[in-house]
Amino acid sequence: MNPAFAGDPYIWLEEVEGTKSLEWVHKQNAKTEARLAQSDAFKRMEADVLAVLDSDTNIPGVDKIGPYYYNFWTDASHPRGLWRRATLNEYRNPEPKWEAVLDIDALNKAEGENWLWQGADCLRPNYQRCLIALSRGGADATVTREFDLTTKSWIENGFVLPEAKGGLGWIDLDTVYVFTDFGDGTMTSSGYPRVVKQWARGVPLSAASVVYEGLPDDLSISAMHDNTPGYERDFVFRTIALFQDEQYLRAKDGTLTKIDVPNSASKWVHKDWLLLELRDDWTTGEEYASGSLLSIKFDDFMVGKRNFDLLFAPTNTSSLVGAIWTKNHLILNELNDIKNRLSVLTPGEKGWQRSVFVGAPSYGTIDVSAVDSDDSDSVWLTSADYVTPTTLFLAEIGKSPETLKTLPTFFDSSNEIVEQHFTVSKDGTRVPYFLVRPKNLQLDGSAPTLLYGYGGFEISLTPYYSGSLGSAWLSKGGVYVVANIRGGGEYGPRWHQAALRENRTRAYEDFAAVAQDLINRKITSPKYLGVQGESNGGLLTGNMLTQYPELFGAVVVQVPLLDMKRFNQLLAGASWMAEYGNPDKPEEWAYIQKFSPYHLFDSAKTYPPVFFLTSTRDDRVHPGHARKMAAKMIDTSKDAIYYENTEGGHGGAASNAQSAHVNALIYSFLWEHLSKK
Repeated sequence: MNPAFAGDPYIWLEEVEGTKSLEWVHKQNAKTEARLAQSDAFKRMEADVLAVLDSDTNIPGVDKIGPYYYNFWTDASHPRGLWRRATLNEYRNPEPKWEAVLDIDALNKAEGENWLWQGADCLRPNYQRCLIALSRGGADATVTREFDLTTKSWIENGFVLPEAKGGLGWIDLDTVYVFTDFGDGTMTSSGYPRVVKQWARGVPLSAASVVYEGLPDDLSISAMHDNTPGYERDFVFRTIALFQDEQYLRAKDGTLTKIDVPNSASKWVHKDWLLLELRDDWTTGEEYASGSLLSIKFDDFMVGKRNFDLLFAPTNTSSLVGAIWTKNHLILNELNDIKNRLSVLTPGEKGWQRSVFVGAPSYGTIDVSAVDSDDSDSVWLTSADYVTPTTLFLAEIGKSPETLKTLPTFFDSSNEIVEQHFTVSKDGTRVPYFLVRPKNLQLDGSAPTLLYGYGGFEISLTPYYSGSLGSAWLSKGGVYVVANIRGGGEYGPRWHQAALRENRTRAYEDFAAVAQDLINRKITSPKYLGVQGESNGGLLTGNMLTQYPELFGAVVVQVPLLDMKRFNQLLAGASWMAEYGNPDKPEEWAYIQKFSPYHLFDSAKTYPPVFFLTSTRDDRVHPGHARKMAAKMIDTSKDAIYYENTEGGHGGAASNAQSAHVNALIYSFLWEHLSKK
């Protein structure tokens, strides 16, 4: 054993498939099931959540591939899912008639496997061939196979990529880019591909030709062929760390030319244009602030011109969510205090012209995506909030949107109200949060309240509709709160960067400030206040447990990071050092240990009841984090329970039935501890 870990009595739980580890897991699962899953109330809740997830009235989101609109669908009859298609006219019908393309449940039965769908990459312009990725049990590692959309069958002796983190990408019908595990030394320290090759049909994978080789400490390497008609180009991507990457234009002779912009900038090329979204201030003749969106003709940039157009500049309250190309326009989706606003930009001889998006929804979170950016100015729009079911629109720029689908109401929200509040964090920063509560809520501090957060990786939490949350929590009188803390992307890169590495604890101070504000407003009080978070959010709730135990009556910690001394040694953990720091450097461990729940735990302290959940098949965040923390608390007689799903990857579940079961366990735990007694 490494001497550095000799003092960790639970390190054996890091052996994911170890006999001793799995015996412990099964024992804890049995205890949790016995405690939470035996009552009639649990079974009713599980059935209610499953009915929502399996409902045939859920909106089938589609992707246009050639002349058809494809959807991947799961329900009680297809727990692993069915890839299917319809024409647009058929899709408009309330109950479309779908043509089955690939049945994953039937495939599993035929092959004796446990495949989960991970997506398809179909070759333009005829879209007859697809590269379909499948994973065992929902892991990030995938197997990729070639599929024929015309015959709806696998290509005999077609491209097949063995199981690994990585993938294939089309160049042409007989050539692909491949980035995968080619053997010793070909994966980065984060567990992702370090080498990308070009692979021709009929040639052994071992004989594929090297395109680019990164460094062992890079995050990942990949490549792509842009087969947009009239603009075919090849690009190589070197991801150095999160939000740090280099992009190269690859010539026909294989030579690479770097797109010479800041590594921290998001960059994408579409037809004539290069767009840059800055994460740091940048000066190049002009000064541009972090969070800005710039444009320039790509060919002009590559010959040295730097005459950028500023398409978006952030303010103290606004940020850019996304920029979506259609055939002739660029749609900007902005957030202003976490409220969406759409605008349309059109390039022309007189520069970029800006106009209002006609008919944009006026409520909730608005998502926008192109239907077909090569041939159409149509977009998909969705709009929803916590109590308003999702509506899907089809909109053509300049025309009123067509309402296509509306999600049914899965719970009675007539007595619910959604509010946005702001509080002040420890350092004086204004922090927003959303509050969903009964209209007639008595402000006596007794409302069972669930506080959710994430606060990392520049991910924004915006209002959404969840029938599961509604039926299992809101409809029973629970209050729901989402905190938009630093580390997220609600106010752009600056909001994220404010809580990186040595400043990580700001995210936790923000979250605690929201909890305290709920208590001060007499919405709830500590014994009725629960907290929930997943992944990085599990690290957040782990810190609420260990640093602010007095604020909470119950804590849910899902697929979490918790041992921050070891995180960079486990699975993909090394890829997150840009977010948290490097614990192997003493000067960085000095601050990391201040937010490492596994090390902050003190057996002499009193902690609120806590529920740890993870998945054996999670090959992104190691299940050892949750296992070790739970074992440490259980062995010191704390009120801690544990549940590990045997499949499901980082999502924690591999089917609607598993999702319903896990959700019912969580809500049962929360009601057990937070309801009025």
